[in-house]
Amino acid sequence: MKVSVVIPTLGRPSLFALLERVPAGPDLEVLVVDDRPAPAAPLPVPPGVRVVAGRSAGPAAARNTGWRAARHEWIAFLDDDVRPDPDWPSRLAADLAAAGAEVGGVQGGLRVPLPADRAPTDWERVTAGLADGSWITADMAYRRAALARAGGFDERLPRAFREDAELAFRVRRAGWTLARGRRTTVHPVRPESPWVSLRTQRGNADDALLRRLYGPRWRSRLEIPPGRRPRHAVVTAAGVAAVVAAARRRPLWALAAAGVWAAGAAEFAAARILPGPRDRREVATMLATSVAIPPAAVAYWLRGWWRWRNARPIPPREGGGPLGGSGESGGPAGEGPGRPAYQPATGVSA
Repeated sequence: MKVSVVIPTLGRPSLFALLERVPAGPDLEVLVVDDRPAPAAPLPVPPGVRVVAGRSAGPAAARNTGWRAARHEWIAFLDDDVRPDPDWPSRLAADLAAAGAEVGGVQGGLRVPLPADRAPTDWERVTAGLADGSWITADMAYRRAALARAGGFDERLPRAFREDAELAFRVRRAGWTLARGRRTTVHPVRPESPWVSLRTQRGNADDALLRRLYGPRWRSRLEIPPGRRPRHAVVTAAGVAAVVAAARRRPLWALAAAGVWAAGAAEFAAARILPGPRDRREVATMLATSVAIPPAAVAYWLRGWWRWRNARPIPPREGGGPLGGSGESGGPAGEGPGRPAYQPATGVSA
């Protein structure tokens, strides 16, 4: 079983620990996509590892660059901050050897280590959601034929957010099924700024694109559970209404709208604080970001809605799926329920 492993990177130190666990060899081609905007020097990778230049256009574009440069029929994608188990290469080969002709992709299992001596923070819970996600490219292998038929990753999705679920839908639409393998990988919680939950609101613009591409049922079609954006919209509207009513000297209306805004912000903050460690820093961060997130989420959604107002889905490429069908009406996997795709905890992002 010959496999190509594609690892997009911005040069984080975790890459080099990963490459020690995935040694290149005759049956395991390892490609690193150097997606750094302005690399000052070549990446110091081990012998046998191929480095290809990315376009600094996001992980979807980097993965497309990688699989199109790969030599083998199966392409396994890894994030550059994961730690595959020591037997990962052999288990990957076994997973793919067991895949029938109708299987277009095989996902590996993810484990997210959390602190044993305290409750996890909001960001740690967000990362832990990866362990229950579907078709996540932190460890996901696809047949080249399935990727080519589906058209690869949608490069209009510039973040590591939803691009894997969207590709998985198109692969199944083209006629393949997706399976879960037995290999496992550790996905550590990377250090982040206390304001990471606010920064991730940019993903709402990507949700607006998916809504435009797949209609009102886009979440169920892509196996993405409901988010908090409707609540964020109500809270934001109440806040705006309170300011407008106060400016127009309507104190009762201003007070009522402010009450709705305060109740919504308090509920959101409580949903994020109560499961966590509740130390002073975490509580302060949750209070501040719970006020800022609703308007940010709505603003990014509106920006995305306007930008992608004329967007169309990527059509399947020429050539039928594994069963000879066109893939236009859904393949063997259809659009039935499955394990939910990764969704940030407590509606932090959407």
